Amino acid sequence: MIHDYLPVSRGDMQYRGWKQCDFVYVIGDAYVDHPSFGPGIISRVLESRGYKVGIIAQPDWKNPESIQILGEPRLGFLVSGGNMDSMVNHYSVSKKRRSQDAYTPGGEMGKRPDYAAVVYGNLIRSVYKDKPVIIGGIEASLRRLAHYDYWSNKLKRSLLLDSQADLISYGMGEHSIVEIADALNSGIEIKDITFIDGTVYKTKSLENVYDYQLLPDYEELKNNKKKYAESFYVQYCNTDPFTGKRLAEPYGRDHLFVVQNPPAKPLTKEEMDDIYDLPYMRNYHPMYEEAGGIPAIREVKFSLISNRGCFGACSFCALTFHQGRIIQARSHESLVKEAKTLTEEADFKGYIHDVGGPTANFRFPACKKQMTKGACTNKQCLFPKPCKNLNADHGDYIRLLQKLRSLPKVKKVFIRSGIRFDYLLADKNRDFLRELCRHHVSGQLKVAPEHVSDAVLRPMGKPETAVYRQFVKEYKQMNEKLGLKQYLVPYLMSSHPGSTLKEAVELAEYLRDIGYMPEQVQDFYPTPSTISTCMYYTGYDPRTMEKIYVPVNLHEKAMQRALIQYRNPANYSLVLEALQKAGRTDLIGFDSKCLIRPRNIKSGQGEKHLAYKGKDVNKQRESGKTSGSRTKKRTIRNVHNKKGK
Repeated sequence: MIHDYLPVSRGDMQYRGWKQCDFVYVIGDAYVDHPSFGPGIISRVLESRGYKVGIIAQPDWKNPESIQILGEPRLGFLVSGGNMDSMVNHYSVSKKRRSQDAYTPGGEMGKRPDYAAVVYGNLIRSVYKDKPVIIGGIEASLRRLAHYDYWSNKLKRSLLLDSQADLISYGMGEHSIVEIADALNSGIEIKDITFIDGTVYKTKSLENVYDYQLLPDYEELKNNKKKYAESFYVQYCNTDPFTGKRLAEPYGRDHLFVVQNPPAKPLTKEEMDDIYDLPYMRNYHPMYEEAGGIPAIREVKFSLISNRGCFGACSFCALTFHQGRIIQARSHESLVKEAKTLTEEADFKGYIHDVGGPTANFRFPACKKQMTKGACTNKQCLFPKPCKNLNADHGDYIRLLQKLRSLPKVKKVFIRSGIRFDYLLADKNRDFLRELCRHHVSGQLKVAPEHVSDAVLRPMGKPETAVYRQFVKEYKQMNEKLGLKQYLVPYLMSSHPGSTLKEAVELAEYLRDIGYMPEQVQDFYPTPSTISTCMYYTGYDPRTMEKIYVPVNLHEKAMQRALIQYRNPANYSLVLEALQKAGRTDLIGFDSKCLIRPRNIKSGQGEKHLAYKGKDVNKQRESGKTSGSRTKKRTIRNVHNKKGK
């Protein structure tokens, strides 16, 4: 086997002695041959099974010739929008165009289209009418059935239909892509590949489909948001590989059904080890060097992926739909072997940046039954309280970290991919907290309480605020015991469904009390296939079908966001308005508990007024409630107060 990058040109094919590729993989990212990049894994998995895979990275979607550079593949085209959803990649939550694309040479924006998987699928179909097209990756995975699209503010059809593809391989596709390849290689027509777990296909009739649950018709979903919320929850409850049912979604106008097969089974430890032991080049293709390389590699080049899946099941996270709730982990031997490889890199400085996955301190399934019976359909492992069957034990993770930091050339092993603090507290001892503080934090530990109001945390699927406060207390005590000065940096979210101005003010008061103002604020981003996005679109919590308040007005969202950064002078007007609308003018003043100080404002008649606790001080003076001289002094003091708040 040639240990080199996969072919990106006819010359590369000739170098390998190929006349034709078995598969041509069209991707929205630049070509990075690294196990943190989905296309890198899928292409190497197929190569390990004897298939010839060529790569077309970021083709010119306006030019059909761009997807012909490697010729017609023998078996079919594979398509991925990239490691990141193309719309999230392109736009901020305010729908403003981003200036950089970390997955493109030099960070240049504009090298892939919006809705990349759909555009690439249609581009291929315009040239190769009958060649099989299989779409995978996160963009297709989360749009596999009818879904709300935030950027167009519409309920869209399954991506399978809009892309003109034949199959979607959803989730982590190592199992399904090999089965698809083997089926095609054996001569089975793509229209007859309807039997593979982890795939979605289309059919004109359900006559030969068995054991399925029929969802409402797409037209009905478009016209009835409550019906969509109910249908979405059926999808959510069928994301487990052991209990998930086959789902059929009718498209009456198109005389079609989109059928989702149950998810593929989780990988075993041995399979995980094999996948991460494949001959990756562990870098971007050299053809990007002149343009400055691929920025996204910097964050992962010296990191280790130790697990997949997450049983945290936060409402705003799509992991339940993509990687699933069952943890799949690599062996210590596999991770130590990869770590040794990292230490031999010329630019390794002695620091392993991360050892984790979606949640770093999840190293095995939440309970013993999950690998045979699946995750509970209508219950969560950590919310609202940790399940009595939860196996909260950090012993394996501690031993892994100890092995890694004892390797020659390794100075420090960091944990950046997130600690689930409620799981940490559910552990009977605090050995992991001690190890974390002593060895794996560098001054600051980032955690994600997301909010402090229980009224918002409940729809988020996050633990009540008392749990986070307990973690803060224990983290502080542990650092004091170890003689370390280390701090917590909380990730916070504004405008999540359930958050009114009242809850936003509550969060601002908490930040005031701890003396912290975040440099960045994450406004809730409604991305496809999350419970929170369903709430945002429908106004219903799909788990209970109860109505929920959703801040959708852009001005209100701006006020909620500004409250988190109430000390920023640029946010003063928004914070003032928010406090007035929330009936919390008691937080405008000079007291230590106040968020902002009053400022002079000019009326339409040119008179000066003092905004103070929602009252007009000039009117107080006229009514005799305050003296003119006292008002004047207070006004002058405020005008010359350089702090402004």
